[in-house]
Amino acid sequence: MFEAAAVYVAARAEDDQELVDEAEGWVSPEALSFGVSELACRAVIALARERGEPPQTVARRLLGLPVA
Repeated sequence: MFEAAAVYVAARAEDDQELVDEAEGWVSPEALSFGVSELACRAVIALARERGEPPQTVARRLLGLPVA
């Protein structure tokens, strides 16, 4: 599940639709969604620590939202 999520997210970032489609076939949609969510959480935590900012601030900036 986590392998599929890592490949899926990296393929989306690189605009590789063929690899996105392949990764989607490795696990159920629910498992892929859980894996992507876990990857997002871990990425936000890592960036927050690196930047010395709260996770909510990092998440909002990544999505282009105003920092509350």
